[in-house]
Amino acid sequence: MNRKKIYLVRHGQTDFNLKGVVQGSGIDADINETGKKQAQLFFEAYKDIPFDHLYHTALIRTKQSIQGFLELGIPFEALPELNEISWGEYEGTPMTPNESQYYHHMLNQWKIGNLDYAIAGGESPNVVAARMIKGIEKIINGPGETILVCMHGRAMRIFLSLIMKHDLKHMDNYEHQNLCLYLLEEKGNGAFEILKRNDVGHLKALNQL
Repeated sequence: MNRKKIYLVRHGQTDFNLKGVVQGSGIDADINETGKKQAQLFFEAYKDIPFDHLYHTALIRTKQSIQGFLELGIPFEALPELNEISWGEYEGTPMTPNESQYYHHMLNQWKIGNLDYAIAGGESPNVVAARMIKGIEKIINGPGETILVCMHGRAMRIFLSLIMKHDLKHMDNYEHQNLCLYLLEEKGNGAFEILKRNDVGHLKALNQL
């Protein structure tokens, strides 16, 4: 069986990201102009990688972020299992000081291992992990060897924790930015190593636009 090399990216910037508004699986937002520039710069930097298969989530911002690769005719699939966590009642709300306090309380619950804790009406890390495992299995057992996956910030933290076999309470160790890259390579026996971590070298030109 061929060993997978997974190029894992977060979607480009949306107006919700820019304004600090809570955006989870219940917000199907487009990427904004900055997000489009980020997507184009990533495409220019990695268009010559011979990707065998592409995956994005069921939310439009991830598909838009790899549109250049889709237009090359590379086979692709939408995996709703990789969707962002649901933030429940907080979807679409600005991060006020009160909301920020509650959010950090929730993060602290996760860091101490209370991974069934969920924001009101939302998903817990364990619930997300249960569906994420199914998505990871589809990728690892799916076609091709060199894979591009586009997903979301919190979902990426859970994805990386699972694929690297790390406890979810440490998921915040996997930092991310819009259109950052994690490059993963399978080493055998289902183990992966990270070759690039939160890499945004391809976005340097943004400062010159």
